[in-house]
Amino acid sequence: MHDQVTAAVKRLGGDLVALRRDLHAHPELSGKETRTTSVVAEAMSRAGLRVRPLAGTGLVADIGPVDAAYRVALRADLDALPLMEVTGLPWASRTEGVCHACGHDVHVAAVVGAGLVLKGLERQLEARGLAVRLLFQPAEEVMPGGAHDVVAQGGLEGVNRILGLHCDPTIDLGQVGLLEGPITAAADSVTVTLSGRGGHTSRPHLTQDLTYALGKVLTDVPAVLSRRVDPRAGVALVWGAVHAGVAQNVIPSTGMVSGTLRMLDAAVWEEVGPLIEETVRNVVSPYGVSAHLEHVRGVPPLVNDGPSVAALESAALALIGPDAVTGTRQSLGGEDFAWYLQTVPGAMARLGTRTPGGPTYDLHQGDLVVDEGAIPVGAALLAGAALASPLVRGARSAI
Repeated sequence: MHDQVTAAVKRLGGDLVALRRDLHAHPELSGKETRTTSVVAEAMSRAGLRVRPLAGTGLVADIGPVDAAYRVALRADLDALPLMEVTGLPWASRTEGVCHACGHDVHVAAVVGAGLVLKGLERQLEARGLAVRLLFQPAEEVMPGGAHDVVAQGGLEGVNRILGLHCDPTIDLGQVGLLEGPITAAADSVTVTLSGRGGHTSRPHLTQDLTYALGKVLTDVPAVLSRRVDPRAGVALVWGAVHAGVAQNVIPSTGMVSGTLRMLDAAVWEEVGPLIEETVRNVVSPYGVSAHLEHVRGVPPLVNDGPSVAALESAALALIGPDAVTGTRQSLGGEDFAWYLQTVPGAMARLGTRTPGGPTYDLHQGDLVVDEGAIPVGAALLAGAALASPLVRGARSAI
């Protein structure tokens, strides 16, 4: 079927790029992807897929037998970011302060392409007892992520494996980054609010010096975690916001510090909450202040399953080329695709979007430019990996 996949993707290439440009010009924020959902639903319905809208935004589209012996899900995320686009491209965002700076429009176009290719092979799917489900998920960019809603609405019912991809502007076009095991981290939010008796800076002994105590939280809590948690877990508590006081000669009565807690070990992620609470309490105790900890679990680590990586590898080598597969590093960024992997095995690939010899861009920046040749590459990768999935159920990746 490789030749059929390649030919179909080649035929669809122009349409998929046009779809991506349309979505890119009309980005929508998390939970508000109404137009995006409508555009994708129309394309899927027109091609004859079984389409089921999700509550709010997002949709599920199915290909192949309802009673399939094996079902693979392919996931795309729909939402954009609250950033101003500065690329100056003809298809740049027309929505002030919103743009697809993470490549979700590319993900959608690739999954649509894979779905159209597999729809054309539906008879072969039926003969093999194989079905494919497309998950067009809202709200990936907000914690804990729209994947929760998709699962709650039955998106994974009957699914044996789930695959996805993410744009990577550090990898060249025509290459796919694969890694078995943890590839992205758990990402939680942590806020510590202190309160105590304020006063004049000339008489700190008559106060509960909250500013000083807040400084100790800033430095000592991450330090304690680095000694109380196995360093192989990759724990990183990094503060992003600090607020206390408005005058240089006044010790305030309230203050707060907020940041993110990230780690690559799923077991540690499950257990670390009480340790943070204990650490905060012990750090501020000598200063007599009161501490309130708000620890909001965001997403778990994304742990790629070996057979799923093997399916992606097989597809990349067969459909993209012998040099298509490259290694990739773990990231402490969070990705709510990880929630799906709490229910079924699967893997996420990194799709190269850098023009060879061209500049390297960063995700979540308004100047992000992707090489649109990545769209048919992504479509072929996902279609091929879906077809390969039942064949590698017990395989281990050689990467």
